Amino acid sequence: MDALKALHDEQDQAVWLDFVARGFIQKGELKRLVEEDGLRGVTSNPSIFEKAIGHSDEYDASLKAVQETGDSRVIDLYEGLAIADIQAAADVLRPVYEASDGADGYVSLEVSPYLALDTEATLVEARRLHKAVARDNLMVKVPATPEGIPAIRQLTSEGISINVTLLFSQEAYEAVARAFIDGLDERAKAGHDVSTVASVASFFISRIDVLVDKLLDEKIAQANDPDEKAALGQLKGKVAIANAKLAYQRYRKIFSEAKWTSLSEKGAKAQRLLWASTGVKNKAYSDVLYVEELIGPNTVNTMPPATMDAFRDHGTVRATIEEDVPGAEAVMARLARAGIDIEAVAEQLVKEGVQLFIDAADNLLGAVAGKRAALLGQRLDGQSLVMDDTLAAEAKKTVEAWRSSGAIRRLWAGDATVWSGHDEANWLGWLHIVEDELKKAADYAAFSDWVKQEGFTDAVVLGMGGSSLGPEVLSLTYGQREGFPKLQILDSTHPDQVRALEASIDLGRTLFIVSSKSGSTLEPNVFRDYFLGRVKDKLGDRAGDHFVAVTDPGSDMERAAQSDKFKKIFYGVKQIGGRYSVLSAFGLVPAAALGLDVKAFLETARIMVRSCGPVVPPAQNPGVLLGTAMGAAGLAGRDKVTVIASPGIDSFGAWAEQLIAESTGKQGKGLVPVDGEPASVPAVYGRDRFFIYLRLDGQAQEAQDEALRALERDGHPIARITLDSIEQLPQEFYRLEMATAVAGAVLGINPFDQPDVEASKIETKKLFSEAERNGALPAETPLFEDDAIALFADPKNAEAMPQASDGLEAALKAQVARLKDGDYLGLLAYVPRDPKAAGILQEARLAVRDARKVATCLEFGPRFLHSTGQAYKGGPNTGVFLQITSAPSEDLPIPGRALGFSTVVAAQARGDFAVLAERGRRALRVHIKGDLDTGLKRIAAALTAAVA
Repeated sequence: MDALKALHDEQDQAVWLDFVARGFIQKGELKRLVEEDGLRGVTSNPSIFEKAIGHSDEYDASLKAVQETGDSRVIDLYEGLAIADIQAAADVLRPVYEASDGADGYVSLEVSPYLALDTEATLVEARRLHKAVARDNLMVKVPATPEGIPAIRQLTSEGISINVTLLFSQEAYEAVARAFIDGLDERAKAGHDVSTVASVASFFISRIDVLVDKLLDEKIAQANDPDEKAALGQLKGKVAIANAKLAYQRYRKIFSEAKWTSLSEKGAKAQRLLWASTGVKNKAYSDVLYVEELIGPNTVNTMPPATMDAFRDHGTVRATIEEDVPGAEAVMARLARAGIDIEAVAEQLVKEGVQLFIDAADNLLGAVAGKRAALLGQRLDGQSLVMDDTLAAEAKKTVEAWRSSGAIRRLWAGDATVWSGHDEANWLGWLHIVEDELKKAADYAAFSDWVKQEGFTDAVVLGMGGSSLGPEVLSLTYGQREGFPKLQILDSTHPDQVRALEASIDLGRTLFIVSSKSGSTLEPNVFRDYFLGRVKDKLGDRAGDHFVAVTDPGSDMERAAQSDKFKKIFYGVKQIGGRYSVLSAFGLVPAAALGLDVKAFLETARIMVRSCGPVVPPAQNPGVLLGTAMGAAGLAGRDKVTVIASPGIDSFGAWAEQLIAESTGKQGKGLVPVDGEPASVPAVYGRDRFFIYLRLDGQAQEAQDEALRALERDGHPIARITLDSIEQLPQEFYRLEMATAVAGAVLGINPFDQPDVEASKIETKKLFSEAERNGALPAETPLFEDDAIALFADPKNAEAMPQASDGLEAALKAQVARLKDGDYLGLLAYVPRDPKAAGILQEARLAVRDARKVATCLEFGPRFLHSTGQAYKGGPNTGVFLQITSAPSEDLPIPGRALGFSTVVAAQARGDFAVLAERGRRALRVHIKGDLDTGLKRIAAALTAAVA
């Protein structure tokens, strides 16, 4: 008789196969083993599926078929494949199950090893898998961790058959056996059938000998007595079998007790010991050692194919499990006397076993993620990272640390210890927002239809920071759509800019989108007061029909919108900070008003969400890869994150600036984003840059491409991101959100607070309140003043620049001289943001960059206060700042307020400067008293001369 078949027929030991693969089932090989060798079950684990799916192409057709119906999550792709294989194997084994009255014929599928230390999550997952496979002859595998044992009892009580895995200890086995019995007892007391529940306790064999033999070798090396060395050597290769034999004795005892007998009389089936890990690792041992020495009734041996082949060929069938039990006891006693604690060995092996399965799951899911990315092709924006060997090695170490610690899964689970362990878990609503907003896609479509039907010619977003920068990218990238209004953004309190916007629109045909999360931010409130008053002058009581609000539930803005009868209120999510809100209502309402298909927009973003998902390992996770590279670069001194983008998507950098700066720039740490610097030759850059290049196929410039190639050749780190079309831009919002959150963790900060932005708000509010009381802001004393300009600084900065008393040119030369290697220049202009002003200052910033090899930032106030202002005040003290203010052509009153926009913008500039000074920043303020263009040109000329 076939030796494999004889194990069951002669010794009542079931043979199970520790292997599953699609081709193996489809080609009839599993069925042949059942029919010819008497195979009675199949086990699987992440390692088995990793080999089957990750190292073959036999699943590719199935993956392709699924992806052709729409994109899927990586975990769903894997589970679809695995469940199909388990179902197919279960169907092959169904006759065995029926013939054995449910004692055999099982196929095992493992609960995710990521959940091994979480009882509740294990319960949820086991129930879900049991339901999804929908086969009576499924066993769900649950590890025998301390957290797994309560789950085993509960699942057994619910009638789910469990394969308990990762058992190494007799004590742990007894706890598992009793948990099984307790679960059945609970089920019986509830009046349920206990005869339909089966279980096996997978007791691992070879791994024990591998570890114990290593420990014995260490003891032998330390021993001096030849007899002691010999005695220790005789234990090698004996402990695993002895441990298993004694576990079997416990099995016999436990399943002869009265509690079990009572259940047995109700038809309950005993939980069998299953010998697992029976492939021999040590070539010095017989390749059938762990089969031949563990043969006994009502047990299972699950073998890998090679061991099965070996036993079929030359295995000996005889009852061995109860041979020389005293000898087994003696082996374990001698081991203890040698100072090796088998319980400690078992504890270590459980931890290692969980980690091995996690490693295999990472490899498996990484392989599936890779196949998904290949099938998506250009639908998924590409990413490549180029770094020098030193930085690449650091980034790789960081990626592996994220993998081994499960950091991406912990991030998605809301574990604040990924960052600083403070309130980060309260700010993770952005992780799930795309799926949440897709459920509201019909509402956005209806709003879009209404906007079109009303015939608005313009839509104006009134907001700051995250409420305005995302919509601005959408407006500049997608442009005006036929039949829809032109989307404009107002995020400046400078009266000339407010006046210019009003002059460009027809108030009677304009929709105003008032965006403010808290409803207490100064700028949106004064914008609302001003334009609501102007529209009321024109339309009377119908003014509210031209306003919608986007705000968090319960905010002051919600109450104001209700009072003023706004047409509609859209709600944000309190758990999302403004800079992470572009894929929420704060970005989607303007998108709908612009005429974008919000559903398609979100579905495109979802492709990246899934690519950055919790089970996508860091090495295949684009958000984690980019974030770890940014973080590692920042720690290595390359903290100037320079964003370069193709024409058509070049507005993205201003949004990225806020996200990176406000998230990372605090506690004296952080990344300083640089937007608006065109790519140039390597000679103009210091060694503090990290480049992100967003390349839009079809609109990329050869000069830009070549500049980046030259920078790469010069050793600068570059993250290249490729977009097939502008419709794929939503993916980049999510990628960078994830990358920034990851970079924050690498830098060791909380990426979701903005303490120094709040400081500026407080200082501004104090100044504005004082001005409202006194009729004007407090008087200032300039360091220098002539007919056109005045210079101001705090005492410390004034002392550092005595040259300022000699005039603008001397002052700017002294200020620029304060720049050192690794510093950056910040031009903070509280003037109307228009192409003319930007062009004048752009020439000056590039002159400084090219001459001094420092990063330069050109910002317009007050919008940057809600953006890069956080990094300038709270990040590394490497900024040298020139604040530029100007006298408006005339003030613009705000309805319901004593003072106008001139006072608001002046208070913001002064509040900003006060906090810069308080933080010890190197800062100088230039106030233009006369003609703005003339003043800007004079400043630009002085900056250029300072570096000539």
